[in-house]
Amino acid sequence: MVNLYTVGITAAVFIFFLGIRIVRPTHRGAVERFGKYKKFCQPGFHWIIPIIDKMYQVNVTEQMVDADPQEIITNDNLNARVDAQVYFKVREDEQSVKSSLYHVFNFQTQIVSLARTTLRNIIGTLTLKSANSERDKINSELMKTLKEETRVWGIDVVRTELKEIDPPKDVQDTMNKIVKAENEKLAAKDFALAKQTEADGLRMASIKEAEGSREARILEAQGKAEAIKLVNDAANKYFIGNAQLLKKLETVEN
Repeated sequence: MVNLYTVGITAAVFIFFLGIRIVRPTHRGAVERFGKYKKFCQPGFHWIIPIIDKMYQVNVTEQMVDADPQEIITNDNLNARVDAQVYFKVREDEQSVKSSLYHVFNFQTQIVSLARTTLRNIIGTLTLKSANSERDKINSELMKTLKEETRVWGIDVVRTELKEIDPPKDVQDTMNKIVKAENEKLAAKDFALAKQTEADGLRMASIKEAEGSREARILEAQGKAEAIKLVNDAANKYFIGNAQLLKKLETVEN
């Protein structure tokens, strides 16, 4: 009798511990009984009936999936290697957790496939050059499509990031050569402009120097004329009879 009692207590303790479930703050739980949804579990301690009940835990923190790199043909018939990342999270309420379990088979895998398909549709309408220059537009369209397609999955698409749009190597080499040529052209233009500016500066300096010399000669001549006038006036005033002789002498002296 004692042995049966001990066995019973041991079995009960074993079943109790077997049914313990701990839900972390980063997760939410959903309990099924005989394959049917039973209850929603918040973070903390929970106990389920072993074998009869089964708990599924869903991560509700922000997650990131990488839409594996793929080759996409652009509108100008070039193969571009495209890679992107999608950030999302399962909403914390009961209905959203249930939707992430029952409305989609595997949202992590399927959101990757959806992102890859959407990128092909978007970039396929753009040229390689416009795809590289309109990354923000591509990100916005990708995020908009993912939000619309996943609205019944119980998740929120937080953001999308286009990691790379790389052209084929031969196209990249050609583009690098074009950029190098354009840079060299700009450098040559800047050098020519600098030389022209320098020449203009020298020309203006020469003009200013010539103008200064001319002004100096004019002022010197004006000074001499004033001096002659003053002397002549004085001679006429004080030496009226000898004014012409004095002028002649002064002219000879000069």
